[in-house]
Amino acid sequence: MSAQLKAKLSPYELRQEIRQGVHQGNTSGLAAGYVQCNLAILPADYANEFLRFCQLNPKPCPLIGIADKPGDFMLPQVGQDVDIRTDVPAYEIFEHGEHKARVNNLLDVWRDDLVTFMLGCSFSFEEPLLADGLEIRNITENVNVPMYRTNIACQPAGRFGGNMVVSMRPMKAADAIRAIQICSRFPAVHGAPVHLGDPAQIGIVDINKPDFGDAVSIKEGELPVFWACGVTPQMAIRHAKPPFCITHSPGCMLVTDLLNSRLSIL
Repeated sequence: MSAQLKAKLSPYELRQEIRQGVHQGNTSGLAAGYVQCNLAILPADYANEFLRFCQLNPKPCPLIGIADKPGDFMLPQVGQDVDIRTDVPAYEIFEHGEHKARVNNLLDVWRDDLVTFMLGCSFSFEEPLLADGLEIRNITENVNVPMYRTNIACQPAGRFGGNMVVSMRPMKAADAIRAIQICSRFPAVHGAPVHLGDPAQIGIVDINKPDFGDAVSIKEGELPVFWACGVTPQMAIRHAKPPFCITHSPGCMLVTDLLNSRLSIL
């Protein structure tokens, strides 16, 4: 299926493509108008601490929803026939804070004590930026958004802590100001940028070597603009070292039936 046709799929149709293994890549630019979610799936005895971590760090960890009870893998609160075990293009499995595997479904590893957290994703605010005529370089270049570890400390909660991860989109100064105005209306999907300009000020050594995702071109006269990123929980999980947990693979989101427009503060 061509990229243009894939971009026109409804969230339900896209999830079916993902479930069947037809689509295994990142979800940026797909299912326009609908909320995409980062994931953190943790044992029940870590859930309350992680919930508190999200509450203390709403920019990198904006909470969209939580499974009703441990072991729930069907998530009707975010869409039709959503099965968290199969409906994300790729997942990362961690044991005691260490990355163990990247898998395309969770059918062989699902457990009855797992609690699913769904967190807002920056892909949701890309739509209003595009609608306002701003370029999103990772979409233009058909790559995953670049993401970087920073020296910006998160507020700790119990066993969870660590530094923020950010995503980056290059823009001219006037466009960056407009992006701040637009994204401030979307606190449920990371809100306004956390930094723009010199990457070194937030601990990024080489802007051309992202820690996650793909590098994009930065043209003359453009500033790198940084948003809090939903990969941050992965860093917090490495800090907490739960015996077992699962996250989305960076750029590979749960696409829901929730409308981005309902997240906006007008």
